[in-house]
Amino acid sequence: MRVASVDLGTNSTRLLVADVEDGRLQDVVRRLKITRLGEGVDDRKRLLPAPIARVRNVLTDFRREAEQLGAERTLAVATSAVRDAENGEAFLGEVEWSYGFKTRLLSGDEEAQLTFRGASTGRDVAENTLVIDIGGGSTELVVGGAEGLSFHDSLNMGGVRLTERFLHSDPPTNGELDACSAAARELLAQGVPRDVRPQAAIGVAGTITSIAALDLGLAEYDPDQVQGHHLSREGVRAQLERLAALPLAERREIPALDPDRAPVIVAGAVILGEVLDHFDLDGLEASEHDILDGAALEAAQLPEPEEGAAPPGAYTCC
Repeated sequence: MRVASVDLGTNSTRLLVADVEDGRLQDVVRRLKITRLGEGVDDRKRLLPAPIARVRNVLTDFRREAEQLGAERTLAVATSAVRDAENGEAFLGEVEWSYGFKTRLLSGDEEAQLTFRGASTGRDVAENTLVIDIGGGSTELVVGGAEGLSFHDSLNMGGVRLTERFLHSDPPTNGELDACSAAARELLAQGVPRDVRPQAAIGVAGTITSIAALDLGLAEYDPDQVQGHHLSREGVRAQLERLAALPLAERREIPALDPDRAPVIVAGAVILGEVLDHFDLDGLEASEHDILDGAALEAAQLPEPEEGAAPPGAYTCC
């Protein structure tokens, strides 16, 4: 079955069209656009008109591509920014009506579980493995293996959220970086019991895969090289020092880093370093498979659309 999944993230909007067979995914196409849906949500508790317009423009293209490629089921999942926004559910209603995507607002726990499902699809995961997903508004931490999950939590720290709270200078000052690190450490101490001690880690989503690409020294982003790359704790520290020393204009020029991710990558690197320190892990394995893959597997389990129901793309965005 061919499905399409969309991740309405705090920092990016992503599309996966894939064929699902026996619980395995075969990619047809992946797309990513930095849309900053969560811009201003931490302060104003609402999705703002400009970010909504950016997401709608991207969804128009995603809808068209999913339809052209013959997706039979579609699912769009929303995470931290939409959860935190007073108008989040209304926004999802507009997405479902305007674009024909089935939508689902994930709780923090559901987001963590779907992330682990996506990260572990098509591979064996050793017991007591930590999956780390640093998003724009939250960070998902999930520990598990073939026997299921032993711990999962969603912490309210992400690249967009901590940038807006702490990193106001260009480049950020040492004091701002220290405050950002302290906030991440406090949230980890509050959210993770002392007896949670994973033996290995997999890092997913754009913050971590971007840092992995920088660690590799790629001239341009290459998902095949990023997939499976071992990113050491020392490598994370080195990239954080490099990124934090550069003004935004220079970060935008770094090869293999999406220029639109440059504004929030420093905070993301801070979070990643603190997570590895908290669990005393030497590093992690970078993976291109994440919540988007989990959402695609969920899409395959959706009921068949009723006869006469409008397919994706049947509505015109107003």
